[in-house]
Amino acid sequence: MSKDTIWDRFLKPLFSTFLLNKEQIEQTQKAIDWEEETQELKDPSISYPQYYKSQNFHGIAGGYLTSAAAVTYDPITQYVLPPNETIVRQALLDKIVGYPKKIIDLGCGTGSGTLALKKLFPDSQVMGIDLSPYMLALARYKAKEQHLIIDWRHGIAESTTLANNSVNLVTISLLFHELPTKIIKSVLDEVFRLLTPGGQVLILDGNQKVINRASWLANVFEEPYIKEYAQGNLDSWLVSVGFGEIKTDDIWLIHQITRAVKPG
Repeated sequence: MSKDTIWDRFLKPLFSTFLLNKEQIEQTQKAIDWEEETQELKDPSISYPQYYKSQNFHGIAGGYLTSAAAVTYDPITQYVLPPNETIVRQALLDKIVGYPKKIIDLGCGTGSGTLALKKLFPDSQVMGIDLSPYMLALARYKAKEQHLIIDWRHGIAESTTLANNSVNLVTISLLFHELPTKIIKSVLDEVFRLLTPGGQVLILDGNQKVINRASWLANVFEEPYIKEYAQGNLDSWLVSVGFGEIKTDDIWLIHQITRAVKPG
C-alpha cells in the first residue's frame, strides 16, 4: 500500500492535530483491560485470514488487530460518514421491515450499529460478530455503559458456524469495501444460509457507482480493496446468491443502503 495517499499527506495530520479528542481516546484506552477482555472474547479456533491480517486499514499498522484501531475508530467515523454518522446509520434502521426477533450485526466493529439495533428492538436477541477482539472489547464496554444486553461473538463473517435458518435479520455496515470480492460473495452465501425464509439483510456501505466514477475517493483512506469493491455490483452479487426483493438506494450521494430478502 502506497504511503503517498491523501490520508497520509493531509487527513491523518488533520485528524491527529485538530479533529480527534485525544483526552477522550486516552480515557477509553485506559478504561479497558485490553489483555483480559480480548483473551475472554477470543475464539482460539479462529485463524485470521490472510486478506485481513496482512493489510493496514485506515492507515493503522496492524489493521484492526490493535487497541489503537478500536479507540480511534469511532472518533474518525463520525467525520467520514457525512452528513453525520447517526443520520446515516438511522437510514439503515429506517429500512428494516417488521420486528425481527433474532438479529445479527455482521462485522459489527465497535458496536455502534449493534447498540442502535438493540435500542430499536429491545425485546429481540441481538448478536454482534467481528473478527477483531479489540473492536469487540470496546463494543462490549459501550454496551455495559448503556446497560444493553448483547451477545458479542468473535467470528469470521464468511463462516460464522451458526445454525441454518436461525435469524430474521442480518445487518452489515461499512464492511464490504474492506473485503476482496470473492470474500464478499462468501459472506453473502453465509448470510443466505443463516436467514430464515422471508428474512432480510440490510447492507450499508460506500456508493459503488460514485466511488468507481471518482477514483480519487479510493485514495482518501488506506483501503486495500475499495477499488475492487467499487467496480462490482452488490445487487448482482445478491441475485447470484438467491436473494430477491433487492433494492439499493443512494444515501447522501456517497453512501448506499441495500435491502434484500431470502425467498420464503
